[in-house]
Amino acid sequence: MSYTVIRNAIIFTVNPQDQVLANGHVVIRDGIIEAIGQGDHMPLPADAKVIDCQGQMALLPGLVDAHSHSSLMRGITENLPLMQWLPYYQLEHRAMNAEDAYHAARLCYLEALKSGTTCVMDMYRFMHRCADAAGEIGIRVHLAPYAADLPGKDFFESPHANRQLIETHHMAHDGRVRVWMGLEHLFYCSPKAYAHARDCALDYGIGIHTHACEQKEEEQAVLQHFGKRSIPMLDQMGILGEKTLIAHCVWLNDEEIKRLADTGTAVAHCPSSNAKLASGIARVPEMLAAGIRVGLGTDGNVCNNSLDLFEEMKFASLLQKAHRLDAAALPANVALRMATIEGARVLGMDREIGSIEVGKRADLLLLDLAQPNMCPIVWEGTQTNVLWNLVYSARGSNVKTVLVDGKVILENGRSTLVDETALLQGAQAQTLQLMERRKDFAHTLVPMV
Repeated sequence: MSYTVIRNAIIFTVNPQDQVLANGHVVIRDGIIEAIGQGDHMPLPADAKVIDCQGQMALLPGLVDAHSHSSLMRGITENLPLMQWLPYYQLEHRAMNAEDAYHAARLCYLEALKSGTTCVMDMYRFMHRCADAAGEIGIRVHLAPYAADLPGKDFFESPHANRQLIETHHMAHDGRVRVWMGLEHLFYCSPKAYAHARDCALDYGIGIHTHACEQKEEEQAVLQHFGKRSIPMLDQMGILGEKTLIAHCVWLNDEEIKRLADTGTAVAHCPSSNAKLASGIARVPEMLAAGIRVGLGTDGNVCNNSLDLFEEMKFASLLQKAHRLDAAALPANVALRMATIEGARVLGMDREIGSIEVGKRADLLLLDLAQPNMCPIVWEGTQTNVLWNLVYSARGSNVKTVLVDGKVILENGRSTLVDETALLQGAQAQTLQLMERRKDFAHTLVPMV
């Protein structure tokens, strides 16, 4: 039995009351949160490893990236809207191999970790190697392979390979790796692929992850091709439900929002990517009002360029305020919940992670408040300006310590498990090889439709 105590921190519990504790303490036993309290009167185990924050750190639940794509192609395809961007992005998948996937995942998981993300929903390829990367970094991941089976679009993973990954890697690395069924898009997957995903999800008790309604032109193309919009089509395929997570959902109408709410289907909101690819601004307040679970996603370094969820929280909030001309739209506490407990909810892990509560796994981050962008600290009763500054001022670089299952995997801003310099050198060398192989496929651009 081992104890770790984090003491004298400002604790943002993100519990149902959004309770914030000044001079707070957390006791962790064998990776599980055993006690939470504040003040000098709280008894602490005498033989515990102690992290004393001295009132200079904020303690938060680890952040949850609800939709990402590992990649080595950051900054390679730019200034294009989604429908024009996709054919160039897909060159990576035509050229890549398992070692590319491994180095991409290591790079992306390290970047995520260093900005306080402890859990990533990753949709990529050769994901057995992504599982290896997650094991090395120490991060928690949900793996949803890009699956596609339509002729001309079958350069992603096969539905069969997805099922094999479940059998070999689901709950690997002490349960920190979980496998989902992944479906690329309606234009890439046959009805048989959707049926296969639905059956596997039921057989294994896992989730389904896919994309929909990302860009206006995409939604128009779906309507023209299928005679229905994306959400009714996915409903017809039988995959809407409490274990399904759909990325983007920018172009939903009122009826579709109601249908997602009625079926319990969750949404991963990717505000930076949606802005960068000129896709639009999702109707997040309406989704939340309808009772839809909405988490925050970066969409990966390939189309966001950053995996910093602090940046994503700020952008999610400011986009709604600017778009609606309403300074109260999507306030800081809602953005923080979307990056933590709501992210856990969309992944079906809210009983295990996402908030600082007794009985949950100790996936936590410590953020340095003794920095110019986080000062000064002001209290008015039980309320503090630190909440607003976490969302509008903080950066991933303010994160100093990260724990997953109670184990310190980032200390003083550096990984405790991997050689960061060697990792970056490996990613650089692998990227140059991939770029050379990618040239051989430059003539094979395949449009989405």
